[in-house]
Amino acid sequence: MKKDNLKLEMQDAKALAEGYHSWYRYVEIFGIVAFAVLIALIVRRTYLYGEGRGFLIASAVMTGYIMADFISGFVHWLADTWGSTTMKVIGPALIRPFREHHVDPKAITRHDFVETNGNNCLISLWVGCICIFMPLEVEGYQSLLIFIMVSLGSMIFWVMMTNQFHKWSHEDEAQLSGFVKFLQRAHLILPVAHHGVHHTPPFDRYYNITTGWLNWPLTKIGFYRTLEKLVTMTTGLIPRADDIGLDAAIKIAPLVGSDEHEPHADPSRS
Repeated sequence: MKKDNLKLEMQDAKALAEGYHSWYRYVEIFGIVAFAVLIALIVRRTYLYGEGRGFLIASAVMTGYIMADFISGFVHWLADTWGSTTMKVIGPALIRPFREHHVDPKAITRHDFVETNGNNCLISLWVGCICIFMPLEVEGYQSLLIFIMVSLGSMIFWVMMTNQFHKWSHEDEAQLSGFVKFLQRAHLILPVAHHGVHHTPPFDRYYNITTGWLNWPLTKIGFYRTLEKLVTMTTGLIPRADDIGLDAAIKIAPLVGSDEHEPHADPSRS
């Protein structure tokens, strides 16, 4: 059975949207403020220790950008594929927005800065703390430690920007600035057509949403399908059962249904 013809049992968009509670908004505001402080401290440490290390710093920033793309995809895959919106804490806070997004892809364009970016700031705080407390004066390892700190700092900054890039990929073109459209066309941030591959039911590929650079190679090697097989083998859980309904999920689940299908073509690579 072709995936495009699957009968999906999607959840109610209005109910999912109402799952965004006012108390969690205050948590997100705290996360954004704390994140901004940590980034400022990381930038200050980079300035103090980075003199004469321009190439090292630039390389670390780019490394962090690529790491952010991978992290965005891995977390996206986890939240799309496993768990339920009824789970305590992470259900309404993390899983709910991903379920809502599949039912109503335009919902993200109606979210303000806090709702769009608060989650990513919160999950990055512990990495920011590592960066500001990392010792950088260990003899013989200073350059390596600076590289690690800047890479991690860059990674969490771009992780924070990921949902903004994602939001722009769903905005109407008239709402975007010329600069954003240039970045999308140059594939320096997530392009619209590229992300459209993920929004082909049953939403089981092209999870990376910072730049999307890693989507094609990870799909080519079957990275997420392999992980799903391992999870199903060890737990018996069915991927995406809560997102698209158990019947549809079983039909495409590795080790359960038929996973012998070709990946959707990536319009951005044609």
